[in-house]
Amino acid sequence: MKKYGWGISVLFALFMLAASVAPKLLGAEVALDPLIEIGWPTKYVFLIGFIELLCTILFLVPRTSLLGCILMTGLFGGAIASHLRAESPLFSHTLFSVYLGIFMWLALRLRDESVRRLFPLKIK
Repeated sequence: MKKYGWGISVLFALFMLAASVAPKLLGAEVALDPLIEIGWPTKYVFLIGFIELLCTILFLVPRTSLLGCILMTGLFGGAIASHLRAESPLFSHTLFSVYLGIFMWLALRLRDESVRRLFPLKIK
């Protein structure tokens, strides 16, 4: 189970780094346009990218993975709230952070026994 968790973790981290963090840190137009669409000033793009990078690194380090997950969940919550306020499409934009969050928490749960004990899943 642990190796599947690490596999999903690596996929999640690669997606975050390539599709979200890098464009923001580079100030790419692909990162600026969505901020403008939801009403955020573009001056925050680098800061958001840096926070995403920090959360992703914390998520990948076993000692800080739970903290990284919690912080990234907060960041995802902010993205959801911003999309709701901007009345973005529900399934493709607003809930995208929910999809990422589920993927991230699943990865952590699979790779970390202490998380499985903390959040037991009992399906009958």
